[in-house]
Amino acid sequence: MHFAYHHGGDSGSRGSATLSLEAPYASLDPDRVLDAVTACGLWPDGRLLALNSYENRVWQVGIEDASPVIAKFYRPYRWSDAAILEEHAFALELAADDLPVVAPLVFGGRTLLHHEGFRYALTPRRGGRAPSLESAEQLEWLGRLIARIHSVGARQPFQHRGRIDRATLIEQPMSAVLSSSLLPPSLHAAYRAAAERVDQAVAHRFEAVGPVRQLRLHGDCHPGNVLWTDTGPHFVDLDDARMGPAVQDLWMLANDEAAMQALLDGYQQMRDFDFSELALVPALRAMRQLHYAGWIATRWHDPAFPAAFPFVAEPRWWEQHITDLHELADEL
Repeated sequence: MHFAYHHGGDSGSRGSATLSLEAPYASLDPDRVLDAVTACGLWPDGRLLALNSYENRVWQVGIEDASPVIAKFYRPYRWSDAAILEEHAFALELAADDLPVVAPLVFGGRTLLHHEGFRYALTPRRGGRAPSLESAEQLEWLGRLIARIHSVGARQPFQHRGRIDRATLIEQPMSAVLSSSLLPPSLHAAYRAAAERVDQAVAHRFEAVGPVRQLRLHGDCHPGNVLWTDTGPHFVDLDDARMGPAVQDLWMLANDEAAMQALLDGYQQMRDFDFSELALVPALRAMRQLHYAGWIATRWHDPAFPAAFPFVAEPRWWEQHITDLHELADEL
């Protein structure tokens, strides 16, 4: 989901203040990646593969006489150290309960590592393919595992990672778009009107549903963060772990009502589900789409973003985005 607006302090991060917001990874060259892995007592064999990631930078690193590791370098200034450590602790807690989650490796009692101003973590490499979202059997399997994740997530709250709420997913991204040069001045009023319609509709939907239980969640449980092997699925990338309603970890895996029912059939085998949360799905979908534009606007200074999302610099993209926001508001 790429929540992009938390800029907490980085206590314990050596030299992070020297990193540039405009080009945060300009100095992260292959030599520094290899040096960071070597600093953990591992012996890279020189094989490096940059993996698809925009928010952070992620590399697969070959290791002498051992399996490769994944090195994730956290975007400077996005998360506090405490928030990253909560992500790591949650992943380790899930792994300790025999859940198929890729958790960080521990070096000298530490999971959050530092090298030349960068914060990073190493994890084992786990391959796999995308799940089949047309398979009721696979969806039920995922539903059971997500329920088990939520049972662990319900034990205690996050203290540093925030919530899935309007402030994070609507107000902050809306402000980012309105202050960005990407949005043509002629569309400012139209965008503001559309975003405010979504905000009001989302607020009404949440009010109508009423209070729902907040859990520690995966937070970004889309098909790209689930890898399937011959032995079953495993979950990767808890970078967007947050407090929120259980349905947040279900709706992105459900292409239609039948898929959602299959997920819930599996979920209820392991844990009760509050069916009132299903009414939140249109609101969560609208929030995600509005947030997407704000995320790109916030990160546009990073050279990777104009290269990956050139269409966002076109007025017609914003015209379509505004139309999409009105349609989402109508659905709510």
